[in-house]
Parts: sequence; C-alpha cells; structure tokens
Amino acid sequence: MLHAGTVRRLSAQGARLFALLFLSTFLLSCEDEVIGDIFDKDGGKAENIQPNGPNPEWAPDIDPQMLAVIEQFQSYDIVPYPMLTADQAREEPTFHDALVDLLRENDISPEPAKVSVKHMTIPNGTGQGLLVRTYTPRSGTGPFPVVVYYHGGGWVLTDLDTYEPSASALAERSGAIVVSVAYRQAPEHVFPAAHEDAYAAYKWAREHASQINGNPGKVATAGESAGGNLAVAVALMARDRGMQLPDHIVSIYPIADGDVESPTYEQYENALFLNKALMRWFFNLYVPDWQTQTRPLISLIEADLSGLPATTIINAEIDPLRHEGGVLAERMMDAGVPVERRVYEGVTHEFFGMDALLEQAVAAQKFAAMELRDAFNE
Repeated sequence: MLHAGTVRRLSAQGARLFALLFLSTFLLSCEDEVIGDIFDKDGGKAENIQPNGPNPEWAPDIDPQMLAVIEQFQSYDIVPYPMLTADQAREEPTFHDALVDLLRENDISPEPAKVSVKHMTIPNGTGQGLLVRTYTPRSGTGPFPVVVYYHGGGWVLTDLDTYEPSASALAERSGAIVVSVAYRQAPEHVFPAAHEDAYAAYKWAREHASQINGNPGKVATAGESAGGNLAVAVALMARDRGMQLPDHIVSIYPIADGDVESPTYEQYENALFLNKALMRWFFNLYVPDWQTQTRPLISLIEADLSGLPATTIINAEIDPLRHEGGVLAERMMDAGVPVERRVYEGVTHEFFGMDALLEQAVAAQKFAAMELRDAFNE
C-alpha cells in the first residue's frame, strides 16, 4: 500500500527512514513529501462510477472516482466563488452536493453512521451562543471521549451539514462523541471570530462534557481545511491561556501558511475543490490584512509550536495545501511535537468525507480514528 521513494514517519523519538519499493511508479515532486507516508488506492469502492472526460492537466493521475465527483460539480455551471459575494456563494452547490447527487444517480445509498445526533447551543461570550451538533456512538455506554470538530470552508462557506459525513464517521470509527461547531464566518465576522468560537467550544467540552455523557478528561480537536487550522490554533490558544491541552490533534489538509505562494500552490493553481484564487478570496474575507500582517493563528508554520500535543496530519496529493502540511509537520517536529503525517494519492482537497465512494477516504478516516483511540487510551 505504501507507494513512494523515501518517507519519514515522525514520532516522539524522531524520524525513521524507510526505503520503499516501486520508486519508479510514483514520486511526489515537492520537497516536503519526505515528511510522512504516501498512501495510494487499495481496491475500490463504486468502481462502476467512471468520469466522462479526460484527466485535467492539473491532475494527470487523479483517481477516476474523484474525477467523477469533480465532473458532477462542474456540471452545475457554478460561477467561480471569487466572482461572487459570500452570500451568493453560500447559495451555490458544494462538493458535498456533487457527491450526494453522483451517488444518487448511480443508485448507491451509503449506510448511515451508527451514531445519535443532537443539537444544542453553548456559550461563546457573544450573548447569542454557539450552535453545536453532537454525534454519539450507539455502541457503548460512556462516558465517551470527546472530539471537538471544526468544518472547512475557508472560514466563509459551508456548514455542519456539508461536513456531516466526516464528523459522523469520526464518531463511529473512534468511539468518541464528536462535537461539530458552527463557528461564526466571514465577512460578517472577521478574524479572530472563528478562532474564538473554536476555542469556546473546546473550553466548554473540557468543562461540561459530562452534560453529553462525555469525559471532560479526554478531549481532542480535529478539523478539515480552515477547520484543520482551527484544530491546531485552539491548542495554541489553550496553551497560552492556561487551559488543559487537547489530548490529540487531527489536522486534515490544514491551512497552515498565511500566504498563497508554495510549490503546490503553483502546481495546483487551478485545481478543485481548492485553488489559489479561492484561497486568496477566503483570506481577503476573513483576514483582510493578510498580505501585510503575519498572524500565528493563521500562519501556523510561523507560530511557536512548542508544547503542543501529539498531532496527526492528513493531506491530499492534489491540493494546494499539501506543501504547507509538510512544512507544518517539520516545524512541529523541530519543536518537539510528536507527529504522524500521511498523504493520500489521487485525491483532492475535501476527499476525507467521501468514504461512500473513495477507498482513500476510508483509509484516512480509519487512520485518524486509530490515532484518536490510541491517544485516549494512553
């Protein structure tokens, strides 16, 4: 299953080098890809779903099922988000809609996660409160460990529904209650609003998890994209504010650099479901001064990362954020933080919640859940 030249697995003891077979088959071109393990597709789900057209220039080796989702998304004829207002963009279909429609058109009905779902409002210091959705495993009696989960969308787009497949899968696979957070979004609420909401949800879990049959002594953070940034940033905020640190961090294709210049930003400048123009739009809306100010909670690779808990980083091969995920892993290791990182071949940004279609998503979810279980059992 491993499929690269030389990789490093990061641990508390440091790096160990592995010489792997099949060097000629695939080798990522960017220097950061010596950090972590490279995983390709093992078997297939819904192999009968195939794309209609050729692979795009920006992804010559894309997984066929991944491309089928992208083609479905493109069939909606969406105006590029950076040409819209945030309100207009929020009315457009998402990658999740494309996945759901593609599965429906092929008569595939994903099995629902074995979790119980509830909604509640928790305090966030604004007087309005913060909506969260909890996913509790139906197996076991609790108290359960807790994972505070932050969805993606560049701090601007999407909602709890968009990322429900990810949150519910993490709950079922890890045996933990997942608290998915509807943090405030830009441009209505600029930095640091989303970060403060993310921290408020974590603080609430540490202090009140027993209200949802959770164990306040076992709380981790997790998230995707902008939420992957929040998962790490919350740990930094907890450290600096004297709050107990998360037991573990799962950061999935995180925004980790407050810039849009890197080898993979150039390589995947026109990619979907994230590209350079879209990331600039996100930054402009959430961090209006991003081009003149460096903010460690945004540009995590510039932060003091010392003292953070063990961290799992998951990246997609075909993603502008891949490079900074590798840099973040390096910086964390240099700061003494135990890190495990894996890069999944043939898939793009937003693949993690597509386990109904992609084996890479199944593998990534199982890996994240294993890391969480191990952390909670220490």
